[in-house]
Amino acid sequence: MKGIFTALMVAYDDSGKIDEKGLREIIRYNIDHQKIDGLYVGGSTGENFMLSTDEKKLIFDIVKDEVKDEVCLIAQVGSINLKEAVELGKYATELGYDALSAVTPFYYKFEFQEVKDYYETIVKETNNQLIIYTIPMLTGVNMSLEQFEELFKIDKIIGVKFTAADFFLLERIRNKFPEKIIYAGFDELLLPAVSFGVDGVIGSTYNVNGLRAREIFRLATEGKLAEARNVQHATNDIISILLKDGLFQSLKEILKIKGVSAGYCRKPMKRLSENRIAELRELTKKYL
Repeated sequence: MKGIFTALMVAYDDSGKIDEKGLREIIRYNIDHQKIDGLYVGGSTGENFMLSTDEKKLIFDIVKDEVKDEVCLIAQVGSINLKEAVELGKYATELGYDALSAVTPFYYKFEFQEVKDYYETIVKETNNQLIIYTIPMLTGVNMSLEQFEELFKIDKIIGVKFTAADFFLLERIRNKFPEKIIYAGFDELLLPAVSFGVDGVIGSTYNVNGLRAREIFRLATEGKLAEARNVQHATNDIISILLKDGLFQSLKEILKIKGVSAGYCRKPMKRLSENRIAELRELTKKYL
């Protein structure tokens, strides 16, 4: 449950249908070429919140069938529809996923007690271990150290995917809960996150840049900070270009340049211009 986890991309064809062959190629590229320790399936990077329940189940099926037990699998089942979250959690658990994860319920201004009940329900109904997914920049849900403590008291909640820039809170969580698993979710802040003692990282860019992520993690853990900074600088050069215009589309284009049938993003996500694709070819040639 530790190390480098890719937030898995999903290939869709021109009409938006799941491309099974392409998805399997993305999985293999992550395992065989990026040497990742695990896959985080059903997250934002997989365009999860634009999918039906059946489509989410199909993706869980394909991933488990392709991976078997080669690497650790975490199924993100969180949904604003708690019944769907439970249904997906039960399904992934039956498939043999190592753990579940669930984004905090979003859109409505839920009180903390409602958030807590959401997590308690998922754990109780699925009987699987669960990782909280906190990403305040997208959900608007900010939680305090005391609230994390309340959630960590729930049986089978084993940790958190922490996608926030509040490193004071990150340090406080790490210090108070040494037994919990903490994954850092911002690829561009991997080095400082490792310096605070996170157990692993989960990120989108590891679909194409997982080897550098592993190197940063190793160097930082060994105390070779100057060397780790150099690798983080190169990583952030890559990320700066990726963020300029369509992150997920750009990652898929790089995968295609690498020979992976990564397909397209679902509408309403746009298609990339020829100029942008040319820029990504140069990026790939220089860094990847």
